[in-house]
Amino acid sequence: MCGIIGRVGSDNAVPYLLKGLECLEYRGYDSAGIALFSAETIESYKTVGRLSGLREITERATPVGCVGIGHTRWATHGGPSVENAHPHFSHSKRFALVHNGIIENSNELAESELKGIEYNSETDTEKAVHLLEKYYNGNVVETISKVISLLKGSYALGILCKDHPDTLFCTAMSSPLVAAKTADGGFICSDAGALSAYADGYYPIKNGEICVLTKKSIEFYDQFGSSIEKKAVSIDVGTLTSDKQGYDHYMMLEMLQQPDAVRDTVIPMIKNNGINIENIDLTDDYIKNELHEVVIVACGSAYHAGVVGKQLIGSLANIRAQAEIASEFRYTEPLIDKHTLAIFISQSGETADTLAALRLAKQKGAKILSVVNVCGSAIANESDNVIYTKAGREVAVATTKAYSAQLAVLYALAIRLARGKGTMCAETEKRMTYELAALPQKIQQTIDRNIEKAEIYAQRFSKATDIYFIGRRLDYAASLEASLKMKEISYIHSEAYAAGEMKHGTLSLIETGVPVIALASDGEIFGKTYSNICEVMARGADMLVVTTEKNKHLVSEFKNTFIVPDTLPEFTVSLQIVPLQLLSYYTAKKKGCDIDKPKNLAKSVTVE
Repeated sequence: MCGIIGRVGSDNAVPYLLKGLECLEYRGYDSAGIALFSAETIESYKTVGRLSGLREITERATPVGCVGIGHTRWATHGGPSVENAHPHFSHSKRFALVHNGIIENSNELAESELKGIEYNSETDTEKAVHLLEKYYNGNVVETISKVISLLKGSYALGILCKDHPDTLFCTAMSSPLVAAKTADGGFICSDAGALSAYADGYYPIKNGEICVLTKKSIEFYDQFGSSIEKKAVSIDVGTLTSDKQGYDHYMMLEMLQQPDAVRDTVIPMIKNNGINIENIDLTDDYIKNELHEVVIVACGSAYHAGVVGKQLIGSLANIRAQAEIASEFRYTEPLIDKHTLAIFISQSGETADTLAALRLAKQKGAKILSVVNVCGSAIANESDNVIYTKAGREVAVATTKAYSAQLAVLYALAIRLARGKGTMCAETEKRMTYELAALPQKIQQTIDRNIEKAEIYAQRFSKATDIYFIGRRLDYAASLEASLKMKEISYIHSEAYAAGEMKHGTLSLIETGVPVIALASDGEIFGKTYSNICEVMARGADMLVVTTEKNKHLVSEFKNTFIVPDTLPEFTVSLQIVPLQLLSYYTAKKKGCDIDKPKNLAKSVTVE
């Protein structure tokens, strides 16, 4: 969840560290700090809150050093404070360390290996730096190897040692970390994208590997301290977002990029009027004769995309399908086996709960397919098959374009599975593929048609204390994501309900002026949804209805509406969600919320 950066070179490391932390701040922004060699000591500078505070401190102190590490924190063990901010030091100040992840046996280490040690913070991280001090034998690689044999959990560690003022050390376990070599030195970083201005390629640090970086060299060792060779991976600069391009927030830019994100994702999967997903092992024989069920596992918005995928795979391919929340999946004793296709969805490819669930599914023999947005990520590396969404780098914590790209992949997968099962004829596949290819244009039309309305409606919604979203079938799936967008960036209490459930308890919460947003694109059951709309309006709800062009005559009596273009019923979620993303954005903006970096949240959830 945190972000780490390290720099070794010939000039002052501070500007590089601050710039790197700026790129990583989406990973956490409770506190920030740096440490660097200055003369014969390691100096540190830390602050609570945003990176701007650390910039002010370093501008006043003007620290200079050619080797350093930096950290931006999302608090887990211990609240936001200067004491809990990284970097952390061993008692002798021989070692300084920054950490992303969770050391799960932190308390156990405190009672055994480190019994009697006094701590300066509440963090699990401090245990690791004291272990480095305890087992230091003059050889840092051997010491790191010993320490990581004692640690349990996930971690990426950037390390400075006073005895080696020209060297940067790092290691990782189930947590993202890369190293890059440049002409005058190099970097370590949680996100390769943050290094795109300095390097063309990077080395992913895999589980247990140790990297030693100096101005002149880069060396790698396995977890036992033996030297190993690694090949660099190219940084795809085409996937990076360098600035807000004139918009107030990354979220607005990323919402407007959704047509491109969906287009870039689906077009490579369309061939000869059908779906052809390359480089995945889903043959017609496997689908027809071996595949008995599909389970989709994810968290947050990715889970909401999975709810859509579950319904479509079931209805189109006639395959038993379910969507599971990753953090619950491992503890429900899932009944999966070699006849299960387990699909894991994660924008970052780092989500700890999803990765843990993937490993369990693999143990049970399921075929693993991941849908991720980051090449070479942990989830991608451990999957049998990978489909990459082409959303590009997403900076805002509240996902928009990555979610839309995930939906597009699930649409294509549902069509592919239906063809393999023999439940979809060539003509239907052709028709659905055509509509899938048309989605980017229709998303653009949806934006153009509703963006001004969203800003107008937000003026009223921003005064609400509670907002409710209702819908049936796929409309309900869309309402789950719409509600999450509203609550996570506007801080307004928001809930989504299957519309038919309102009268089973939730109606007690509806009173005059409470906003209710009804998603009503499903023509087959519009009458059912309409009856639920009438129920809440009879209690005084402030009503907003979202529907399609062909159904707009059914909602003509309502003053407040979002109308989206017509598409196949299976794809309406991709259009309905767009005006509701915009509504959430403008509502949060009216309230003065920090839209790109909502309180208590971070982009990549790399801890359980």
